[in-house]
Amino acid sequence: MVYVALFITAELEGLTNLQPRNGFDDPDHPYIFKLKCENCGEISKKPSCVSLSEQVPLPNGRGTVQMIQKCKLCDREGTVKIISGQGKPLTEFHGQNRQHVQLVIFDCHGLSPVEFSFGGQWKAESTKSKTTFEIDLSRGEFADYDEDGV
Repeated sequence: MVYVALFITAELEGLTNLQPRNGFDDPDHPYIFKLKCENCGEISKKPSCVSLSEQVPLPNGRGTVQMIQKCKLCDREGTVKIISGQGKPLTEFHGQNRQHVQLVIFDCHGLSPVEFSFGGQWKAESTKSKTTFEIDLSRGEFADYDEDGV
C-alpha cells in the first residue's frame, strides 16, 4: 500500500480558504492527473480523472477503488483509491508564506499520479468582505474584483 499525498500552494491576494466548491469530500469533484506505471515507468499520454462517486469493484472482491487501469506498455494493472477526509483549505496565510497544504491522499497500487491538473469548480472567500468566489482553475489562474470589499 502506497499513499500519495497531493499538496497545493498558490498566491492568494485578498482571498482565503481555497478549496473544491462543495468541499473536499464532494463525491463529484474530479481529480485529474496522468498516471505513471510503477512497474515499467511509462506515463500515460492522456490524463485520467477520478472522483469519490466512482466505485469500481476489485477483481478479488475485497472492496472498491476509484480506478483500475492497465499499463499500455507492460499490461500490468494498477489501482487508485481516494482516501476521504484528508483535505484542508489553502488560506491567505499559507499563500503569503508559500506553504503547501494537503489537498487529497490517494492509496495507489502499481500506479502513481503525476502531472496534476485543476479540474472542477473551486471556491475561495474574500478576506475583506467574506464574499465567496466561484473559481475555475483549469487555466491555472484566477482574477476577479471584490466590489463589496472596497
